Amino acid sequence: MQEKIKKSLESKALPAALFTVFLDAIGVAILIPIFAALVLPGEFQVIPQHWSIRSGFIMVGWLSGLYSLFTFVAAPILGQLSDKYGRKRVLALSLFGTSIGYAVFAVGVIQKNIPLLFLGRIIDGITGGNIAVARAIIGDVSTPKHRTRNFGLIGAMFGIGFVLGPYLGGRLATAGIPFFNAFGRQALTTPSWFNPATPFWFAAIVALINVMLVLFVLPETVKHKTHGKVVWSKSLSDIKRAFSIKGLRNILPVNFLFSGGFTFFTTFFSFTMIERIPNFTPANVADYFSLIGIWIAVFQGLLIPLVAKKLKNYQVVRFSLFGAAGAVLIILSVTSFKAALVVSPLIPLFIALTMANITALVSSVVSKEIQGEAMGILSSVEAMAQGIPAILSGYIASIAIWLPSVTAATLMTIAGIVFWLIFKPSMIKHEGLPAEH
Repeated sequence: MQEKIKKSLESKALPAALFTVFLDAIGVAILIPIFAALVLPGEFQVIPQHWSIRSGFIMVGWLSGLYSLFTFVAAPILGQLSDKYGRKRVLALSLFGTSIGYAVFAVGVIQKNIPLLFLGRIIDGITGGNIAVARAIIGDVSTPKHRTRNFGLIGAMFGIGFVLGPYLGGRLATAGIPFFNAFGRQALTTPSWFNPATPFWFAAIVALINVMLVLFVLPETVKHKTHGKVVWSKSLSDIKRAFSIKGLRNILPVNFLFSGGFTFFTTFFSFTMIERIPNFTPANVADYFSLIGIWIAVFQGLLIPLVAKKLKNYQVVRFSLFGAAGAVLIILSVTSFKAALVVSPLIPLFIALTMANITALVSSVVSKEIQGEAMGILSSVEAMAQGIPAILSGYIASIAIWLPSVTAATLMTIAGIVFWLIFKPSMIKHEGLPAEH
């Protein structure tokens, strides 16, 4: 009887939690093709005429970084509040805040109001930590048999969101282009009123739909609420705690350098492609990033399980970090769309190998009793690595637009060297999570 109740709870709660993860991924990825339209000369350029393009690049860095930094601070707090007041209430409130953040950003785009752009990203960052609540819901309702599968679905939904986000952003932001354009077939021309604000109105509406889903479909999954005080600085104390755990402290600096490098690459790569490749548009950037997301999903699903049978996690990371650095430099050198397509699998290949195997390594160097804590700390480190480097990348891009990509390759190379120097196979306590998760 107890198992039947658990299964019923799982079937009702899982869709709402996974949709939240999907929405968070959309929110991160939908901006990728938009920034170029907001900064480069054109009808929707938001920066004042007396600003230089370099000042616009610095603004882009701050818009990208503030979202991640506020998420870094807010995610553990929202998680604690959901323990104290219930998942349903906190998740609905945070999703409503996400919708408000998107709407404020859209108004900022229309009015060319830069303070509103920042306000929208800050609101979205504070409430975007709802992914922590979604993970907690999945942990609450998952039966032992389905726990691994359900947490694997988090990665799948985030991947789908990251693939669709840039594509939707590029299509919804551009009037008069085919909404579907694949293998020479085109369909549904986008209406004349589409502009760079449209993706954010779309995301705001989707977030409101998710609020309704949470309020009317999601059951409350916390049976025993906590009554302790909320630790407002938990994100910082988590990082401090990480360096007291042997093994974990040997991997997290490597992951910070790698994730920071990937942030440098993604923040300004769209600008470099538009500059280097003739007739390359923000919509093309969206398509290209979606292609990268598809490649990552393919490698996660097909290649990584095969590699895991032949090589141990640490053996893969020893070469994949250097491969990622080389791939960034190779793709930076292409000057035609055909060449960009040819090299498109390189970055996804090494990014997928690195991400999957670092996660598995984190799992394998800590005791089984603190697996959840270790994964939470890993998420905090990644959020910080998405925030600080994004801000710095704006200043570096103001010197030369290709410099963030070179910085990315440099950080990934340093990460590879640091990993060789400070990680020892003897630190592994047990087989961690499967690499494909």
